[in-house]
Amino acid sequence: MSKAKVDSFRAALSAYSDSNYRYSLPTGLYTSKSWLAYETKHLLRREWICLGRVGEVPNTGDYFTLDVLGEPLLIVRGKDDAVRVLSNVCRHRNMQVAEGQGRARSFVCPYHAWSYKLDGGLLQAPLMPEVDRSNCGLPEFQSEIWQGFLFVNLDGKATPLAPRLTGLDGILKNYHTDEMHHVFATEEIWDANWKCLLENFMEGYHLSRVHPQTLGGRTPTKLCEKFESGEGYTGYRANYPPTAPFRGDCHPDLTEKEKSCSTLFSIFPAMVASQSSDVLAYMTLQPAGVDQVRIRWGLSVYDKDMSDEEIQSRVELWQAINAEDQIKLAKVQHALHSRSAVSGPLAPDDFEGTIRDIYSYLARRLQHTPANTQETENAHS
Repeated sequence: MSKAKVDSFRAALSAYSDSNYRYSLPTGLYTSKSWLAYETKHLLRREWICLGRVGEVPNTGDYFTLDVLGEPLLIVRGKDDAVRVLSNVCRHRNMQVAEGQGRARSFVCPYHAWSYKLDGGLLQAPLMPEVDRSNCGLPEFQSEIWQGFLFVNLDGKATPLAPRLTGLDGILKNYHTDEMHHVFATEEIWDANWKCLLENFMEGYHLSRVHPQTLGGRTPTKLCEKFESGEGYTGYRANYPPTAPFRGDCHPDLTEKEKSCSTLFSIFPAMVASQSSDVLAYMTLQPAGVDQVRIRWGLSVYDKDMSDEEIQSRVELWQAINAEDQIKLAKVQHALHSRSAVSGPLAPDDFEGTIRDIYSYLARRLQHTPANTQETENAHS
């Protein structure tokens, strides 16, 4: 695909600077490999990407590993109680230092046994006494913790995240999201462009049609209510009908209205969550190709003493909800390649206004960033 085509996509985004323009994105933005390369370089690598919950590493030496946009990362809690995001690449010959998750006193590279402290500093380089330890530690990426979520910025140049989310802090205040207890996390790959899943999670227009069994009428589309968005987020409330059953233990600060809805929100560009009185569900997204998205999703709960059986029931519920969305999104992605695919009109704000906010954000971040000729020439349309 030519640079001119990418530039045409950028120009198309300018329409979303007009709040009265309410159509879905041009279909090429979901199917073009060149556009994916462009938005990965100019958006995802430059913004804050959610990795998970700090509750996943509650104790000194607890760690887990992730690949984010091709960057191997090591998340670890140090002896100073700080949670760090380190490069998971040995400074000797580029082996990945750690795998999976666990607890460690130090990290030993499985290739040549270089070892590292929990803060990334080099401990030993066998048979190489001349190595300058001060210059051979694992690099640390810029990270930030917000409401118990851990974010990373790969290029180290993003402005702080928290100031962009002050309005959302007020909305979540009584839920005490940062105090929710981590109980589950997993990774999956779905057959959909990452933006398709982002949009799907963040609109209530599909709820009654797609989830009548799993949600059982608990969050009917007609009761959805968008709240005011901010610089770094959008969201809506999926209100419950008066007949909805009690959800279980919750924080005493919650109002009756807050107990009677799920608050769904997105932290731009690629994280979504659903906060209810007793459960927090989240997804963090990254492209796995133009037609696939890699998802890391998890659950946290209010009741730290929740039984394994209760936790499993909530996990199974969310697995079922996700499966329903996964089937629909695979069909959407296939149809987006059709010559008949269109930019369709969006539903009223309470149902799809969040999607309009996402498009506005993408326009702000991408329409004025020139495409690099080489990056578009090296990609295939």
